[in-house]
Amino acid sequence: MKIVFMGTPDFAVNTLEALIEAGHEIALVVTQPDKAKGRGKKMLFSPVKEAAIAHDLKVAQPEKVKAPEFVKVLSDIAPDVIVVVAFGQILPESILNLPRLGCINVHASLLPEYRGAAPIQWAVIDGLRETGVTTMYMDKGLDTGDIIEQRKIEIAPDETGGSLFDKLALLGGEIIISTLDDLDSGKASRIKQDNESSSYAKMLSKEMGNLDFNKSAVELERLIRGLNPWPSEYTRLEGKLLKIFEAEVIDDDMSDGDTPGKIIAIDKKSFTIKCGKGALRIMNLQLEGKKRMDTSAFLLGYSINPGMKVE
Repeated sequence: MKIVFMGTPDFAVNTLEALIEAGHEIALVVTQPDKAKGRGKKMLFSPVKEAAIAHDLKVAQPEKVKAPEFVKVLSDIAPDVIVVVAFGQILPESILNLPRLGCINVHASLLPEYRGAAPIQWAVIDGLRETGVTTMYMDKGLDTGDIIEQRKIEIAPDETGGSLFDKLALLGGEIIISTLDDLDSGKASRIKQDNESSSYAKMLSKEMGNLDFNKSAVELERLIRGLNPWPSEYTRLEGKLLKIFEAEVIDDDMSDGDTPGKIIAIDKKSFTIKCGKGALRIMNLQLEGKKRMDTSAFLLGYSINPGMKVE
């Protein structure tokens, strides 16, 4: 099958690799333009571009895919299908209607739940017990197209945004192969989404990482896991930025009169912070200027006393 692949971040690489391994013809890889990062403003390739170069595939990086000259490039290729995974631009109808079998999107949720930019992290933050990957026919809406196939996965109690990202990326590589097989044989399903039961997974921001200890310990623990590794949850200890990567929920009824953010207990392996409801036992962290470490190692070199506050 002749395929044009559109994708940009790490999540899309597994799907591209799966298509290559399955023997499909990747006529063109389309990804976002290179970006300057860091103090030296070094131009960095997207993960998808790096993977495409490693496989000697042709790469295009249009500023706008809707530009007539780029639409003509795709038209000249005449792909059987365009596979899209977290590409980062909205496709116009001139592209959506171009391939013989349509434009197929791989999305990291069980649609219509969690349409939008950050379905993986929000599944953890919201405390879901399962999520998955969906393949769908693309249309003009945001993740609103007809569903072709879905595969589910359980969310582990200690799941982080990062670990779930890795699992769903692998699943995306698996599901696209069976979806394309069904498309090619004419057996692919076409299930309308129930828009009334849809939800939206808004984009993550650095500001979301600022811990508010007036919230419940359960809510904060999910945020810590969901936003690990980025943007990560943080607070301040004696004026220094303190990132928290792992914590346990403590049902704490003994300190109901204490102020949220107060350190109420310390042992050799952890310290515990009072929350609006319950408390958090901090197990893994990173203090400003230091490397990430278990709290047991941190406490060997940093003095913490009950009654201190983080904020």
